[in-house]
Amino acid sequence: MRTFWKVFSISFIFFFVAMALGSYSYLKNEHEDNNLGIVSQIGGGKLEKQKEETQDKELEKTVEKEEEIIKEESFSSLEEAIKKSKRINAVIMGMEDVRTDTIIFLSFDLNKKDVYAVSIPRDTYIYRKGYDLAEQRKINAIYESHGAEGMKQAVSYIFHQVPIHHYVVLDYEGVKNIVDSLGGVEVVVPFDMKYQDLSANPPLRINLKAGRQVLNGDKALQFLRYRKGYIEGDLGRIKAQQEFLKSFAKKALSFRLPVVIKNVYEYVETDISLFEALYYATKMLNMEADNIKFITLPGKPEFRRYGGKVLSYFIFNSQETKKLIEEIYNVEAKKDLTPQ
Repeated sequence: MRTFWKVFSISFIFFFVAMALGSYSYLKNEHEDNNLGIVSQIGGGKLEKQKEETQDKELEKTVEKEEEIIKEESFSSLEEAIKKSKRINAVIMGMEDVRTDTIIFLSFDLNKKDVYAVSIPRDTYIYRKGYDLAEQRKINAIYESHGAEGMKQAVSYIFHQVPIHHYVVLDYEGVKNIVDSLGGVEVVVPFDMKYQDLSANPPLRINLKAGRQVLNGDKALQFLRYRKGYIEGDLGRIKAQQEFLKSFAKKALSFRLPVVIKNVYEYVETDISLFEALYYATKMLNMEADNIKFITLPGKPEFRRYGGKVLSYFIFNSQETKKLIEEIYNVEAKKDLTPQ
């Protein structure tokens, strides 16, 4: 059964995944070949209570017995890092009908307990052979035609072929239930948010006042879906989502993680088993919220015309993205050996 627990993204999909994602055996599998036809850009069930308690004890004993040899891995090249690093990567997707409304590349190290959450704008430009329409050249259109596996390949392409070991998918109902399971999340709403679209699926009704407040599941969803009014457009919305995620992560870490994951497990879809999720959550028990770094994919917005239609795209900077992934993987900068 696929693990439904996208407790990250649509803004916070990513954090729980950080706790639960990963698998050394899966990590050793070879990365799939790119069959999306992406062309490079130019320039740019519920367990009984007794069983649950027994499983918790077994998980904790397993973790306690393991010898944690925490050392700083460093590599001379990204290619070496991809082959040897024990980092685990995942793509977190918050869905809006058949399109991905929120996309996060999540990378974490279970021993170091560090997590990188890189937001990928939904309008990020990616061209696939045979998909020539203007709206088909955005990353949020890939899920409809290629599913989660296609999204994994696309994200791997953006991040210079690093392996994407897992995916997590969450819909709107899951977001509401997850937030309510934590008793709400505190955020600062930057300005009054009011909008209505009854034709949306589900119908969209947003009515939030500016200021610091604790949002329940329904209001959190309103906050995360709101797009108008941000000076930086979608990039401004991403920053607001990241602030929500920071608060969400802090709240989640104040609970016993294995319990949190059991509560949200049924609300998300993923390729990770519940036992794996609980195991990795247990290993992350002492993690601090400050160990989670929120970043936005390097790049800039740009209008482009395709097939007679002009749309706004986010053009990611491949060179800066490589620097970012090398930082995440601790690839040592090459020394300048030029004689002075």
